[in-house]
Amino acid sequence: MMSRTKNFQVDQKVVYPSQGVGIIQAVEKKLFKNEKVPYYRIYLEVSDMTIMVPVDKAEGLGIRPIVHRDEALRALELIGEDYEPIPSDWKLRYQMNLDLLKKGSVSDIAAIVRSLYHRSKVKELPILERKLYDSALKLLEDEVAFSLKKPREEVETMIFTRLEAE
Repeated sequence: MMSRTKNFQVDQKVVYPSQGVGIIQAVEKKLFKNEKVPYYRIYLEVSDMTIMVPVDKAEGLGIRPIVHRDEALRALELIGEDYEPIPSDWKLRYQMNLDLLKKGSVSDIAAIVRSLYHRSKVKELPILERKLYDSALKLLEDEVAFSLKKPREEVETMIFTRLEAE
């Protein structure tokens, strides 16, 4: 078992877009098609799940390190800023937001939370969009909490304070 790879180290916290914040528990070689392939073993606390991701596929899946404090604070600022109105066609809106979530930067996730929160104030969100909002919010809370070393509840309050500041 290796303790480090070219990308992530054991015990490093990472973000797996649409899954949540996880911690690299190990890098293990597994036999795949008669070849030893290195995998990250990532524990996702939010869902109490351990997943195996091939090291060479991690970047393509959008797995990235937790953002620095400055970027987390910038994402919180973004939530309170003005924004472009989003399409009223929910299917179009859903696809746009799903694509943003897959890209997975903390500011993309903040933008999803902001736009869907404000949209939900106008009209109740369809179920799929509601789930997307809930998972984006959870992801944002988790990452910002880890980045700022603050409790999730405090970060949740920070997010809603900014969302409701209009």
